[in-house]
Amino acid sequence: MAGLTGRFSTVVKAKISKLLDRAEDPSETLEYSYQKQMELLQNVKKGLADVVTAKKRLQLQSQKLEQQVVKLDTQARQALAAGNEDLARTALERKNAVQSELQGLDAQVAELEGQQQSMTDNQAKLQAKIEAFRSKKEVIKAQYSAAEAQVRISEAATGVGEEMADVGLAMQRALDKTENMRARAQAVDELEQAGAFEDLTQLGGGEDDIDRQLRQLSSGTQVDAELEKMKAELGAGGGSAGQLGGGEQPASGEGQSA
Repeated sequence: MAGLTGRFSTVVKAKISKLLDRAEDPSETLEYSYQKQMELLQNVKKGLADVVTAKKRLQLQSQKLEQQVVKLDTQARQALAAGNEDLARTALERKNAVQSELQGLDAQVAELEGQQQSMTDNQAKLQAKIEAFRSKKEVIKAQYSAAEAQVRISEAATGVGEEMADVGLAMQRALDKTENMRARAQAVDELEQAGAFEDLTQLGGGEDDIDRQLRQLSSGTQVDAELEKMKAELGAGGGSAGQLGGGEQPASGEGQSA
């Protein structure tokens, strides 16, 4: 079961990878990568600004403590000059505490300055890399656009593209349909000439082949009878015409002799 699950997972990942590969646009991927790098650079700048701000706050606090050290030292001197040693001692104790706090602030300021310098260097390196990536990105995008255009032109010229393939299939279907219609028309003409179709405009269109042959035979017999009758009539009419022609010729001869 585990093996089957592993194979199924591999097949699903392969299918998803294939779909993603077809849907992936290198130009969009490059722009997205550039955008993420710019966001990272902005975060670095923001972090650097936060470090500088924290350092400035500590420096301001350090200045106040330095002023307080000077003030306490002055107070201790004044108290000692006035013969109040206890007050002078108290002032000096506060001065030492403030100086200890000031030393801690100085260490923190130094640490923040180190962080600031490191972040500044990293920002410069990152910005240089982003600029180099931006230049390379534009070159790759231009090359991809040119290659894509070349592929489309080549596919259109050779007819191997998807759109041209669809056009070729449509043309082939049209040719096939045209050839089928021409063959059907020729078949209909051939069957019509062979008398395979009945004339539905004639009465008795439901007669079969035997009825048709009998009708043709009957029609031929009737034609023969009419032909014999016409021959007989023409023969009888020919004798009368000969006699009339013979009677007219003597009359013509008499007129000539006279």
